[in-house]
Amino acid sequence: MKVFRSKQLWHSMLLVSFIFSALISSAHAQNSPYPQKPVKVVVAFTAGGTTDILARIVAQQLTEKLKQSFLIDNKPGAGGNLGTEIVVRAPADGYTLIVNSVGPMAVNTTLYSKLPYNPITDLVPIVQIADVPNVLVVHPSVPAKNMEEFIAYAKANDGKLNYGSTGIGTSSHLSSFMLAKRAGFDATHVPYKGADALKDLLAGRIQFMFATIPSVMPQIQAGKLRSLAVSSLKRSRSMPEVPTVIEMGLPNFEAGSWFGFFAPKGTPDIVITTVNKAVNEILSSPAIEQQMVVQGADPVGGTSVQFGQFVQRETDKWRVIVKESGAKAE
Repeated sequence: MKVFRSKQLWHSMLLVSFIFSALISSAHAQNSPYPQKPVKVVVAFTAGGTTDILARIVAQQLTEKLKQSFLIDNKPGAGGNLGTEIVVRAPADGYTLIVNSVGPMAVNTTLYSKLPYNPITDLVPIVQIADVPNVLVVHPSVPAKNMEEFIAYAKANDGKLNYGSTGIGTSSHLSSFMLAKRAGFDATHVPYKGADALKDLLAGRIQFMFATIPSVMPQIQAGKLRSLAVSSLKRSRSMPEVPTVIEMGLPNFEAGSWFGFFAPKGTPDIVITTVNKAVNEILSSPAIEQQMVVQGADPVGGTSVQFGQFVQRETDKWRVIVKESGAKAE
């Protein structure tokens, strides 16, 4: 009987010791500085694009600030869905993050009939990096020097103008669709893959399009394209002389690209707060701000809560616009 009780007591002591050790380990993990090893930052698009460029600017600074490497890993495909799903399925330990954009986070849930994940619930917003407004550009043959003249010209040639985009359901497509719908004219959408849209705009085969500022800045400066308005709420720091669509008479018109950090659902709070704080400090640097402005980006920052609320508003907005446009991913 005494032997049985001794064994029972010994087992109980082992159990208590195990639980205590586990609690100590958990507390130690929560209180340990982050990061303790290199962090993989997935970019769901090809190298050299806007998402990739902005991610690399910030990742380099995070590496210096947090004393661990933040390594960019490009995983393009399916409009950003491939890379996004990789991060959704990754361990929620803070060592796989993603810099993502408006398409995969706010548009694709409606554009694609079936996604194997929900970006709103399966990813945690950390911090917004930047806004990149689209700019409305026209071929010089279009006799319009401002938005008012362009809308009048489009209405006078209702259904005769063609606009290009970088693909169905992209920001460039939906921005032009919004403009035509709100201004009250019809135009034909011609979707392209990548830079082919710009080539045909320069050749005059299409008459107008919304494009990211960096992609058309050289052509605007060379007089090969004419800029009429930007799609952001405020004028872009990259093109302060160009008015917004709102200024030109279409209220609440906002249709640009944006970029930010996300983590898998369940990622520890210390990761979210550490990365958020570091990125906000990085974005406050005048040198980094200027580097981004050159890329056509307006630095944002803010809290993770603010970013989450923004992403939800964007998702709600684009759901309506995608349905109105009838766009479906091919």
